[in-house]
Amino acid sequence: MQHINFPIIDPHIHQWDPYHTPHAAALAVKLLGNHPFLLDKMVRLVKPKDLIDTVGLTTHITQPYLPQDYKNDIGQYHVEQVVHVEASWANHKGKGVVGETEFLESLPFNDDTVQLGGIVATADPCDSNFKKILKLHQKASKRLRGIRRMASFHEDQGVHNWTDDPSLYTNKKFLKGFEQIAQHNLSFDAWVYSTQIPDVIELAKRFPETSIVLDHLGTPVGLFGKVGQNTGLTETARENIFYQWQDYMAELGTLPNVYTKMSGLFMPVLGHQFYKKKQLASKQQIIDLVAPLITHTFDSFGTYRVMFASNFPMDRVNTSLVNIIDAFSDIVQQYDENALEKVFHHNAKQFYRL
Repeated sequence: MQHINFPIIDPHIHQWDPYHTPHAAALAVKLLGNHPFLLDKMVRLVKPKDLIDTVGLTTHITQPYLPQDYKNDIGQYHVEQVVHVEASWANHKGKGVVGETEFLESLPFNDDTVQLGGIVATADPCDSNFKKILKLHQKASKRLRGIRRMASFHEDQGVHNWTDDPSLYTNKKFLKGFEQIAQHNLSFDAWVYSTQIPDVIELAKRFPETSIVLDHLGTPVGLFGKVGQNTGLTETARENIFYQWQDYMAELGTLPNVYTKMSGLFMPVLGHQFYKKKQLASKQQIIDLVAPLITHTFDSFGTYRVMFASNFPMDRVNTSLVNIIDAFSDIVQQYDENALEKVFHHNAKQFYRL
């Protein structure tokens, strides 16, 4: 194990409570929360298969994930502070998204759990009230640091889309609203699938004054196995996914206003099957699988614009947070022994102004 002897900043966690907030599974948990087997059956019945395949296990939708849950997952590691990133707040029309920021400010982030350093909220730049919504977020929390609007869209109809617009980040209305992000001194979290990284490149070139971070290294769907209807079917197909991802990341890394998060690499949408076998990927399995991704990212971005992030609880179906930190820190240490504190603390602190 690579012992990290300094406090970590985790700039990408999710918090939710389907029992007490607007949530996609709120009705299901109210009806069947005391009957886990039936609850699982109901969610699988009413939710689309592509969404279920993306989250892997329905417990991700139906169980609360709150500060103490994260504290339990972090094990022996000391986390100085975390950044919550928007988590598909169900009341997502217009000003309704501000409710998530208010919810976060009500949670028990403290010395007994973990400290909340920042919030990345959501709002739609296409909304005519976008400027007003940003101000409401800022009024709701002095911790507001950025905005995320997910744009993940895949041509494979069996892969879950998080937007209806396949080219959201190049949409004219989106771009017009996006001007407000820099004007409000906010950063932007971009989440796309790897085939859409060119849209992030175009966005970053158009707004060089805006700090942008690519979530989850661009999520190369199907890189580790079949997902959807026909993605990642063969070894050759998976090699092509990797080669295309490499080219896109190398180009994106040339833009100084873009960072990326070393995170989300064990979501089921990448093709991992550990959860189906009721297994958790070990430290060595993690290293074997993702070291080429992380190494190429450092080659493209350097060690000052890459930040570790957990994406918990979304990756928990395939491995543990302790295993991820153990493995990722070993990969970083082997790449550059002087980069650990930058990747696990300093870069996130600088990017989110914590």
